[in-house]
Amino acid sequence: MQTNAPASPLIRPTLNHLKQLDGIRFIAVGLVLFDHWMVGRIEGLALGALGVTIFFVLSGFLITRILLSSKDKLRDQPHGGLGKYLKTFYIRRTIRIFPVYYLTLFVLALVNEPPVREKFAWLALYATNIYMAINHTWMGTVDHLWSLAVEEQVYLFFPLLLFFVPRRYVPLTSLLMIIGSVGLRYILFAKQLPWFIGYVSMPTCLDAFGLGAIMAYGWLYRRDWFTRLFQSSAWVIVSLLGFVGVVILTNWIALDSPYGYHNVMADVWERLVASLFGFFLIGRAVLGYGGIMKWMLEHPVSQYLGRISYGLYLYHNFVFNFYHTPPTHFTVRAWRRITDLLPFLQSSYFFEFSFYLALTVALATLSWFLIEKPINNLKDRFSY
Repeated sequence: MQTNAPASPLIRPTLNHLKQLDGIRFIAVGLVLFDHWMVGRIEGLALGALGVTIFFVLSGFLITRILLSSKDKLRDQPHGGLGKYLKTFYIRRTIRIFPVYYLTLFVLALVNEPPVREKFAWLALYATNIYMAINHTWMGTVDHLWSLAVEEQVYLFFPLLLFFVPRRYVPLTSLLMIIGSVGLRYILFAKQLPWFIGYVSMPTCLDAFGLGAIMAYGWLYRRDWFTRLFQSSAWVIVSLLGFVGVVILTNWIALDSPYGYHNVMADVWERLVASLFGFFLIGRAVLGYGGIMKWMLEHPVSQYLGRISYGLYLYHNFVFNFYHTPPTHFTVRAWRRITDLLPFLQSSYFFEFSFYLALTVALATLSWFLIEKPINNLKDRFSY
């Protein structure tokens, strides 16, 4: 285990790097890429949605851990240190997220990527999920950016919420977020409103962030409880089986439901059970897996791909998108030229999948070393 030492509520816990969480990021982004690039070959597994939900739970844990720890450190300053608390958080988030995101948007606008050129304001304001909810439609090669919009919208209110809510009420606040999010999804489903609204809206994603916040509270202030809950991998298996069960029910109901795949299981309960799986998966990783999971999560490849997961997620849809990539796209044309020279590569989709993966990893690697990592080093000037 990485540490089991109890954390005193009177002392700011160290914001140490939790190594296996990079491996969790690798799993999450891998689920998304696999789901998006296997369209038409494997259906009904909801792996992409699961990967995004794991990211949401992980974000809930990490930002809550950061914000509560920062609040503890600054509580004796005039006015509770609110100004420095917010300034440090937003500067560090801006350094990590904005540069490569906006550079990507500007490059895609310059090369006339249609959805970027046409919806640039929505993208620049991190409002793609709002556009989708209003218009009940995806946005082509920028479909996946809805989840980044959700994260940024959470960052707008969550720091203030955690600052002003007394620490002892953080678990209750998180529980209300969970109940409210699930309840809102149920109301939207019962009103027969378009499923897009419940899927991409920020308030309907808060059960994932709420579970992450409960985990962070336990890690900081109730370490004995945290250790008892997450020291066994049994709950990881049980929650995974729960997710599989909901997916099976979703596909079974879809056979006779007028709503098809978007029935009550998919639109209301799938994200909750996916969040619970992410909750136990991440909590166990915080303590530290042993055996094969330790090997997988701490393997150098998993660690590296986890570190560059933001770039992998950001760029993968521009490398290839089953629904929107035209035959004239440079990656498709490059693949055709390769298969003209090596026809045996057409014998299995595995080779084409590997080609798109290699391009995405290469692009994310360049982004990491040329842009993200150098800029991230500026965060050291704004420590918590």
